[in-house]
Amino acid sequence: MKKFVALLKIAAQKKGGMAEVEKLLPEVKSPAEVAATPDDRILAEMTRSVFQSGFAWKVIEAKWDGFEKAFKGFVPGKVTAFSDEDLEKLMANKDIVRNGAKIRATRDNAAFVAALAREHGSAARFFADWPVDDIAGLWDVMKKRGNRLGGFTGQYVLRRIGKDTPVTSQHVVAALVREGVVDKAVSSKRDQKKMQDAFNAWAAESGRPLAHISRILAMTVD
Repeated sequence: MKKFVALLKIAAQKKGGMAEVEKLLPEVKSPAEVAATPDDRILAEMTRSVFQSGFAWKVIEAKWDGFEKAFKGFVPGKVTAFSDEDLEKLMANKDIVRNGAKIRATRDNAAFVAALAREHGSAARFFADWPVDDIAGLWDVMKKRGNRLGGFTGQYVLRRIGKDTPVTSQHVVAALVREGVVDKAVSSKRDQKKMQDAFNAWAAESGRPLAHISRILAMTVD
């Protein structure tokens, strides 16, 4: 695989210079900043990402005030207390997107956030403390312990709370295939380890966060 400096040069050529590349890089927060995130905002971003998966993002954004009200400001303790009857009422609420499986996932993910808070002091602290050189391991935890938080959805949750993470988009995967890191979509644990090893090497070389490396990889394709 190429050195990171070579990948950066390709991205700059495609985007019209380094200044343009830098403008397109996502925000990455420090561990302290991530840890300061209220747990209701963690649950809110889980819910936003779950509902936007496979759906028009702008529709979810347009209804977001309705989501905040329907889910009691995403306070985990309040949402975990929702009864099955409460969930049934939400499925008739026109102020949100009435997808039963995703509504139920919100209660499940509230329980996940609450459990993390009991175990680590806050869910935000758990995410902040997870080592980025094993970010694929964090994806696995979210997939197993959350509801509908696997794949892109969990990655977008992390990106939105500022946790350093790649997003294995089509363009990122295409770049990883081109560089000989993987030969298909990054889904198996074996391929995730190969991806993680490559990102760790590029991070050590460049000093850049994984989220920036991910976006720059994508820029080398489009």
